[in-house]
Amino acid sequence: MNDTRTVFFIGKPGSGKGTQAKLLAERTGWHVLASGAQFRAIAEEDTLVGRKVKKELAEGILMPPWFAMYLYQKALFSIPENASVIFDGFNRKVAEAELNIASLEWIGRPFQVVNIDVSDQEVRHRLEGRAQTSGRSDDRQDVVEERLDEYQEHTMKALEIFRAKGVLIDINGEQAPDVVAADVAKALGL
Repeated sequence: MNDTRTVFFIGKPGSGKGTQAKLLAERTGWHVLASGAQFRAIAEEDTLVGRKVKKELAEGILMPPWFAMYLYQKALFSIPENASVIFDGFNRKVAEAELNIASLEWIGRPFQVVNIDVSDQEVRHRLEGRAQTSGRSDDRQDVVEERLDEYQEHTMKALEIFRAKGVLIDINGEQAPDVVAADVAKALGL
């Protein structure tokens, strides 16, 4: 399993982590598992859970760590031993980061966390543009501020856990997407 790679993309809303996960997948052939896409799919279900997820996504609230980690572990434990994988949008809270590290260490799977770093001003600018085309309720300007607050309150602490573990790679996300992708590839040794 020495050549097997597990890469997590993390960053502020609108930082480009989904774009970078997709670009890395195109470069490597690795599969992408995206928490946001999974939650948005659940939000479309006409169930108690689907309606709750839809409401919280519209308000810009991060999902409970146990829910995100349920989706993460379900995906992680189904990955073939020799397959590399990209996770997009997991590990946004301390409990998720701690469980991530524990589960990967338990199965002996090395990993790296790529933080696509952008300023709050850049997030606002990007999401304003995306809101006009995406139709996503969490891209509305009133929700963006809540999402940034959630990032500061939760995700910054999770980043510090990964930094202390020595698995965090910071990438300047305020460059053109192809430049960011080249920086990611270089940092991952690809």
